Amino acid sequence: MPEDAGAASITSTTEAYYDSSEADSFYATIWGGEDIHIGIYEHPDEEVARASTRMVETMALRLGHLKKAHRVLDVGAGYGGAGRALATRFGCRVDCLNLSEVQNERNRLLTKAAGLEDRVRVVHANFESIPGPEEAYDAVWSQDAILHSGARERVLSEVSRVLKPGGHFVFTDPMQTDDCPPDVLQPVLDRIHLDSLASPSFYRKNLAGLGFDEIEYGEMVSQLRTHYDRVRQELGARQSEMVERCGIDYVTRMLEGLGHWVNAADRGHLTWGILHFRKRG
Repeated sequence: MPEDAGAASITSTTEAYYDSSEADSFYATIWGGEDIHIGIYEHPDEEVARASTRMVETMALRLGHLKKAHRVLDVGAGYGGAGRALATRFGCRVDCLNLSEVQNERNRLLTKAAGLEDRVRVVHANFESIPGPEEAYDAVWSQDAILHSGARERVLSEVSRVLKPGGHFVFTDPMQTDDCPPDVLQPVLDRIHLDSLASPSFYRKNLAGLGFDEIEYGEMVSQLRTHYDRVRQELGARQSEMVERCGIDYVTRMLEGLGHWVNAADRGHLTWGILHFRKRG
């Protein structure tokens, strides 16, 4: 299959999955509500939503320079919790770019309820082809979204295109370790319909080639392991409810998939944390 066709197929599969009623119900109910990404836990039994909110707060510290006049792009914004948090904290304008229109509609409703429609804009688009002009944003933000792309180099190129010189790119992404043996992640990849995960060296190499300097990689792989295990526990505890919402097949596959992530982390094949880069100029 040609590369572009393969990337398009992954995009279509991802969009269809996150637009499904089963996925929407699961992520809104179990994964964290407004924030559907990996969290930072103070203890392993903490609520998923609280840990997810703490993750946003921790990442936002890297963008303490933001002011009301600045514009931020969140690529793969999900339900928009981070965008609303940034707009509230800094007064900046945030564009929430996201592939799933089902998630986007929930984002719009939550943004309206928060009274932030003048600060947060929801954009239905693919981050492999970001709409808008060059150098439009002062910062780009992303949480655990780029892994879903079949053309990650293109995503990074688009981030570079729309980011102003001197702008910051702050993101997280579940990654394989730089020394991960081949094929050991196949159970994880099969579940999320991907051929590979990125690695820290992938991001460092490609972003350096696009003119970025690395500011920090704050590795927190233990948080990835805790998060997937915590979500698995919560889904197990509410299994009957979620079977009614999502069906037994979806719940069974999700429990199995979450277990694959936990096992891969336990074997030392995964890594995760906050990556912070700045575009030169």
